[in-house]
Order: sequence, then structure tokens, then C-alpha cells
Amino acid sequence: MKLTFSPTSPFARKLRIAAIELGLIDQIELVPTKTSPGQAVSEYSRVTPLKKLPVLITEEGDTILDSYVIAEYLNERANGDLIPRDGARRWRVRTDHSLIGGMIDAMVLCRYETTLRPQGLQWQAWVDDQWARVWNGLAWFEKRSQALISDPLDIAQIALVCMLDYLDFRFPDCGWRTAYPGLAAFYRKMQDRASVVMTAPPPA
Repeated sequence: MKLTFSPTSPFARKLRIAAIELGLIDQIELVPTKTSPGQAVSEYSRVTPLKKLPVLITEEGDTILDSYVIAEYLNERANGDLIPRDGARRWRVRTDHSLIGGMIDAMVLCRYETTLRPQGLQWQAWVDDQWARVWNGLAWFEKRSQALISDPLDIAQIALVCMLDYLDFRFPDCGWRTAYPGLAAFYRKMQDRASVVMTAPPPA
């Protein structure tokens, strides 16, 4: 299998962690890929029209898009339990995962607006709205931090630690640990996992 990735992408990192936890990482070739808004990447557009990371190419040559769909594929292939098979916990994990993905998207939009859009064209109200989504999402997970610490490992927990590391990487002065001590405790616990340490993003 081949997985397109960037070492700074939290979406691709989530799948690298999942693959390690599922015992599949040795079956996956990591393909470094760069994408940037406003720049044509014609070769990668042939892999995925959306030009987004990550993409998994199966051994049969099939293309699987969207990080959650890829996680489902890997989990099923390994007969794993990162995604609960049924019951209320399955829907909670999927909902948590969707919320985390939206929070990362909001962070990416904040970064694009403040670093890539030309001065004088930046929209501060837009940035504030996106950042509020991130901060409100952190408050959502803070209320459930004890359960996150005690529950068995799942794909939402993996996504959450990737999101928190991305927050440190792109917004190092935001102060989330002080505001949300329960999440800080969850983060510290996740640092005990070799898969998390092995896939840590590069220094900012």
C-alpha cells in the first residue's frame, strides 16, 4: 500500500499512528507529497481531484480518499478495534472524530487567512469565527477528558492527540494547556504510546 503524507499533516499522522497500532505500518510505503493553496499540482490532481492529504493506494491499485475512510479500511484489514463495531460508543467515536476534523479544518483556515492571504485583504472576523470553533471544541472535549483517559484507544483519541500537537505546532502561544487541564492530562497520557512519539511532527 502507498500513503501520501506530509510530516506536518495531522490527518496523515493519524493514519500513521493507526497503522502502527494495527501492525500494518510495514505494509505501507509513505509517499511524501506537498500541496499548497493557490498552486497547481497537476500530477497529484491525477491521484485525487481534491489535492488533499492523505490518500491511500491499495495493493490492487484502488484509491481511497478521506482520512476516516482510510482508517476504516485499515481497521477492517487488521480486524482491529480502533473503530467500535456497534453500539452507542461507535457513534460517539465517529461524532468525536468528525468534530476533531472540523477543528483542524478551522485551524488550517486560520493559518491560510493570516499567513497566505495578502495584507489588507485579511478578514479578522473570519479568523475569529474559525478560532472560536477550535476553542469551543476544546471545551467540549475538556468535559469528557476523564473518559478519554480511561477508555480503550480508538480513532477519535488518536485524532485528538494529533489535533493537539498541530495546535502546538501552528499556534504555540494559544495556552490550551492552562485553559483545559483535563485535555493536558489526556495529552500527557498519549505521549506514553510509542506510535505517538514515533510520528511526532517536526519542530516549528
